[in-house]
Amino acid sequence: MPRVSTDQLAARRQQILTGARTCFADHGYEGATVRRLEEYTGLSRGAIFHYFRDKEALFLALAEQDATRMAEVVAEQGLVQVMRDLLDGTSDRSWLGTRLEVSRRLRTEPEFRARWQEHSGALTAATRARLERQAAAGALRDDVGVPVLAQYLELVLEGLVSHLAMGLPADDLGPVLDLVENAVRAPLMR
Repeated sequence: MPRVSTDQLAARRQQILTGARTCFADHGYEGATVRRLEEYTGLSRGAIFHYFRDKEALFLALAEQDATRMAEVVAEQGLVQVMRDLLDGTSDRSWLGTRLEVSRRLRTEPEFRARWQEHSGALTAATRARLERQAAAGALRDDVGVPVLAQYLELVLEGLVSHLAMGLPADDLGPVLDLVENAVRAPLMR
């Protein structure tokens, strides 16, 4: 039997994640049946569940991967940039489905909430770390603490995600994000 390289295993795992992300975005968690996951990934249930224990493990892996990707953007460019990427299509919008399912399940499933808390800190940590660096450099307003600013930005992100998920117009939201960004920055000297 031929040996499969680590790169091949990683590529197959990513193939499953990519197909599953689109399936969850199109059908939601409940509607992403095993048959649909097979269709979207192009693989059998045996192949899918060789890499992931069950559908929930697959979903959590997707949500964690998305949070990690967002945290990387936040660390380099800030949470407002994540929002700008969503508006201009730079970001893969299929993660919206994953994000909305996470929000729904957090609200309705205590067991999921407990499991998610183990995986959810990357974005918050990246946001706070970037804000701390900006505060130390004097780039943030100093009348509001970093925890409040981080929570403010995360709430705006959740509102934007909901706005986009509802299919509301987003062409005119650039100036709104400018306002959000200016709200956390240190005032300019006059």
